[in-house]
Amino acid sequence: MGRRHWKVNMDKDVLNSHVKVLSPEEEEKLQKQDSRGLVSEFSRNKLEVEAGKNWDKFYKRNETRFFKDRHWTTREFEELTGDPKCRRTLLEVGCGVGNFVYPLIEDGVNMFFYVCDFSPRAIQLVKDNPLYNETNVKAFVCDVTKDDLSSTVGQDLVDVISLIFVLSAIHPENFTAVVRNLHKCLSPGGLILFRDYGLYDMAQIRFGPGSKLGENFYVRQDGTRSYYFSIEEVAKLFEKEGFVMRTNEYISRQTINRKEGIDAQRIFVQATIEKP
Repeated sequence: MGRRHWKVNMDKDVLNSHVKVLSPEEEEKLQKQDSRGLVSEFSRNKLEVEAGKNWDKFYKRNETRFFKDRHWTTREFEELTGDPKCRRTLLEVGCGVGNFVYPLIEDGVNMFFYVCDFSPRAIQLVKDNPLYNETNVKAFVCDVTKDDLSSTVGQDLVDVISLIFVLSAIHPENFTAVVRNLHKCLSPGGLILFRDYGLYDMAQIRFGPGSKLGENFYVRQDGTRSYYFSIEEVAKLFEKEGFVMRTNEYISRQTINRKEGIDAQRIFVQATIEKP
């Protein structure tokens, strides 16, 4: 399944603890995904080894054109604004080309930003932005599944971590390692702002046979991968590493692709997670 551009209706419909109810047609599509079985073990291993290379190719092909700037983050996560007189530190994991950090800088949010990605090309594009200045932004390459984040940002020093549409691109076997890495960096009382793809999101249902890597885990045509979360999984993942869930809910947004004549429902999991 390739990438598509979608127009999103920004009016949020909160599903809370209730997962989307599938229609008979959607259930049939999910069943068809199993008709060819899982992608071969050889291919799954190859995708894991080449994960960084595939994302680097993605950014070589698309540069800064694919993802739109995330001007919605301060509306969805009021914790980003804080006290304008008190400068805080934010770590963005999986920063891509800076679609999260640069709108915050433009809005005058009083933070020092660490931003990392495991694509060297993405980090170079962040640094090429005219707003990049190491007095308030430090961009670095990091594989959060194995590289120690605290060696760059310090231990127990970060006030806020953003983890937005990032964990889904990582193999589920590495989720715990990522959460432990984040825990080490975050200060007591600090927050993780989490948003990612939710179970039965439209994009999950649209995958065809031959795309499935595991339960709720898929590969796109460009070699990048995507996992679809339940709120129960997210809570279990973070709570077992000592975090406390402040909020944890499904949210729904209607998306429109007029070119393809598609009007469909996106499902995300959004959570605010605290380190006691």
